[in-house]
Amino acid sequence: MSIAFVFPGQGAQTIGMGKALAEAYPAAKAVFNEVDEALGESLSHLIWEGDIETLTLTQNAQPALMATSMAAMRALEAEGVSIDKAAFVAGHSLGEYSALAAAGALSIADTARLLRTRGQAMQSAVPVGVGAMAALLGLDFETVKAVAAEAAAEGEVVQAANDNDPTQVVVSGHKAAVERAAEIAKEKGAKRAVMLPVSAPFHCALMQPAADVMAEALAGVEIKAPAVPLIANVRADAVTDPDTIRALLVEQVTGSVRWRESVAAMAAKGVTEFWEIGAGKALSGMIRKIDRALVSKQVGTDADVKAVTGA
Repeated sequence: MSIAFVFPGQGAQTIGMGKALAEAYPAAKAVFNEVDEALGESLSHLIWEGDIETLTLTQNAQPALMATSMAAMRALEAEGVSIDKAAFVAGHSLGEYSALAAAGALSIADTARLLRTRGQAMQSAVPVGVGAMAALLGLDFETVKAVAAEAAAEGEVVQAANDNDPTQVVVSGHKAAVERAAEIAKEKGAKRAVMLPVSAPFHCALMQPAADVMAEALAGVEIKAPAVPLIANVRADAVTDPDTIRALLVEQVTGSVRWRESVAAMAAKGVTEFWEIGAGKALSGMIRKIDRALVSKQVGTDADVKAVTGA
């Protein structure tokens, strides 16, 4: 049996996430302390005692989700399970940073600061209301790419942003173009087209200003070779070279999250079990739709940690 550790992206955040881990494991509490110190504020207080609207702001959600994932990793380590148990790591969008931190390629403090910068840059890249995202249900990735090409008009951008699973592809871009894509998708047999409650159009060309900011930010941070290979979002293949990882993290801001292909690539390399490290279970749901033979386990609470480690 081969295992992959996978890390969730935005949307998984909840008030109180990681608190049980911090109370049960001193090493998990130390992660939240380190993130608070790196950011110069008590993000942990917001995560555990704040309001969901503030936590959901991109600049807060991104480092908060990483902190929760890394707290779960430290809890696993306290029970004798190290990163070496995984054959690969991967993460959905911001989760890629969590995966790199878990694999020792980035320090927790650097990752927190990078994600705060990334969240601010992505939010400010496009004025609120100009962009949008929509989940198209029931069409495959190639069909959605064709839908996006048809919907783009008069200089407006719309791209297939997230290839989540065989039943769900997300498009991102100018609001009018995304709305056109939703209508075209229905004409082509989509079961539903759902506009997403997001504050910016992520993973499309409109994010180029944010990619430029991240190129500069990443240039000033040490990236080591990860302890286990990363399956990169934009390649859906394994990478270990630090300079390649740096370049792909920049590309990821405007590029598609190829999650379906990433999971399939890990399965093709012998992975049979996926541990979702951190908040929520969205990735596990996607993995089941990608290949029902694959096993998924959530590791987001102290009870989850004890269940998977037999502690």
